[in-house]
Amino acid sequence: MTKADLVENIYQKTGFSKKDSADIVETVFDLIKTTLEEGEKIKIAGFGNFVVKEKATRRGRNPQTGDEIKISSRRILTFKPSQVLKNSINDG
Repeated sequence: MTKADLVENIYQKTGFSKKDSADIVETVFDLIKTTLEEGEKIKIAGFGNFVVKEKATRRGRNPQTGDEIKISSRRILTFKPSQVLKNSINDG
């Protein structure tokens, strides 16, 4: 499913115009993005949790040469589905 598909579904199910539907989708994605950029957790009941985690600097190895390299610290995004979503996927 693409962003355009989301807009189309909102348009069909709510009766909003396509422009309003697109604005709704963009606003939701912008809110999620800015919240995660600030390091806050997003919890959507019945769907799951989005969490930004810090990964520390660590040593790694170049698979081609075998040389040891330093992998810099970074922030990663994780998603943990809720039990409701897991059950829906497995029973559906």
